[in-house]
Amino acid sequence: MSRIFTVSVASVYPHYVNKVERKGRSKAELDQVIQWLTGFDEAALDRHLEAETTFEDFFAQAHLNAKVDQIKGVVCGVRVEEIDDPLMQKIRYLDKLVDELARGKAMDKVLRA
Repeated sequence: MSRIFTVSVASVYPHYVNKVERKGRSKAELDQVIQWLTGFDEAALDRHLEAETTFEDFFAQAHLNAKVDQIKGVVCGVRVEEIDDPLMQKIRYLDKLVDELARGKAMDKVLRA
């Protein structure tokens, strides 16, 4: 089991916020991306952050977007579509979306509209 599975989403979330804000994007856009991926609404996302839910529990309760299979590319030198562990793949999907947002990709493309 990877150590990231037991890390709280709340402990990583500020790093996501800093990353996107440094590149001129907003926390609201980040939240929209997370909500698109997980199916959580704003209140549910806030509850998970306040409760310091682990990535394992966070994604266990998520209902991934039907277009998640369209997320492709490399994160940390590994193609996200080729990751065998389902939980690690979900975490890397999130990382990939945050990277795309931070790189200035149009929101409709990040959200696979």
